Amino acid sequence: EVTVFALPKTKASATGEDVYWAKQQGPEDPHFALQNHFRINNPDLDSPIFSWKHSKGLRPLTKSAFMKRLSTAASYLNHADFKGHSIRIGATLEYLLRGVSFEVVKSMGRWSSDAFAVYLRKHAVIMAPYMQDTPQLEPFTRYAMPPVR
Repeated sequence: EVTVFALPKTKASATGEDVYWAKQQGPEDPHFALQNHFRINNPDLDSPIFSWKHSKGLRPLTKSAFMKRLSTAASYLNHADFKGHSIRIGATLEYLLRGVSFEVVKSMGRWSSDAFAVYLRKHAVIMAPYMQDTPQLEPFTRYAMPPVR
């Protein structure tokens, strides 16, 4: 089961784009997070989907409000502060560590170039499944990865 919804516009696309996910096990399940958001904030049908309750009424979620909340959570957990691309890069790393191919992750993240690779950490761990004498992901990689040129 996949959830898809359309964003009317994004930072990278004035004409908008689709966002999609599949249900996950555990606390990072995006379906549960969205349902929890609706339960807590209950935005009106004519409000932005990510509106949140404020003492002065519903407010649309902005990047600055989102980053402020993440910073508060990181501080509470004694974690380093997050930067703008941290979440996107973290998600990219998560999928690569699960063995998802670079090309699939690039497509999932709607990356138009290979620039995301500059931000990645744990390169040896990510590449390990591809460097084995008998790669663990074979025969999948024959179909998912483009041929070497």
